Amino acid sequence: METMKAVVKYGQEDGEVELRDMPVPSITDNDVLLRVKAAGVCGSDIEMWRHHYTYTVNTPVIMGHEFCGVIEKVGSAVEGWKVGDRVISETSAYVCGRCYFCRAGEYQMCPSRLGYGSGTHGAFTRFVKVRQQILHRIPESLSFEEAAITEPACVAYNALVVRSRIRPGDVVVVIGPGPIGLNCLQMAAVAGAGRLFIVGTPADQARLAVAARLCPGATALNGTAESIVAAIQGATGGLGADVVVDAAGPSATLRLSLDVVRRLGTITKVGWGPQPVGFSLDLLLTKAVTLQGTYGHGQLTWHNVLRLLSGGALKPGILISEVLPIEQWKKGYEDVESSRAVKVILKPE
Repeated sequence: METMKAVVKYGQEDGEVELRDMPVPSITDNDVLLRVKAAGVCGSDIEMWRHHYTYTVNTPVIMGHEFCGVIEKVGSAVEGWKVGDRVISETSAYVCGRCYFCRAGEYQMCPSRLGYGSGTHGAFTRFVKVRQQILHRIPESLSFEEAAITEPACVAYNALVVRSRIRPGDVVVVIGPGPIGLNCLQMAAVAGAGRLFIVGTPADQARLAVAARLCPGATALNGTAESIVAAIQGATGGLGADVVVDAAGPSATLRLSLDVVRRLGTITKVGWGPQPVGFSLDLLLTKAVTLQGTYGHGQLTWHNVLRLLSGGALKPGILISEVLPIEQWKKGYEDVESSRAVKVILKPE
């Protein structure tokens, strides 16, 4: 049996991740075998490593869901794809295809969905099995490393374009300068926001510097909650932000979102937060605010994001802090956890 080195979450406790020899996957008639060329480390990978999450993880599982590569082998029923094609994959490794959500084209909400890197084996390894329906061609202008950032850009597109309504000139506040937050900042600019704020903590100086390179016109804030509210109120004549994106997740950032959003504004929550909220939501009522969650992405989102990447509207390379061999996965995880890195790319070979 042919094996490959893989980053595997093997248990349900903090730190239960290690490099293991795993079998090379076999494919069915409708699959391709993808040779992974680059895979991004996501904040959810850190949550899995530390076992701080509220979703189901089937262990043992090879981690990694932001990936691209070259087709190594094709199944007998695969059409339109061939060995050697440069491709990127969506994250829904399995969906039922029969439920209401699948039939409506919202297959990311399928109750039976299995995602790469948590529900089924992912891409922090040499080979991964991918069903042909979720493959996309990598634009020639993108390197593999840049293409590996397509998935978090799709999360941002879904949050800012599909789920939120940004009008040209709107004030948009993004809380949390991690990879998702920085992608949301870029996407808000692309969607026509007139004034942008990115909110972090004093520990986020390096990431806020990246934000300045991505969107030179954005205002970075990293003081106390009171000073952040005052700054946004002052910049908007006391009105508040039209759209607030909570890309951090803790209770405190949801409270901050309620404080800075304007009456009749929108809060879109992207960041996960497993702890109880712990404060009154009455501001949601008195301001008549729309509070919504967002999850995943559909195929149209992938098509449009790849067009934006190909055309240069998004700048994925700025987000890449380091590229590491898969054997150095722990260093990559630690650098993301400590905020020393924005996006770490792992390469299996």
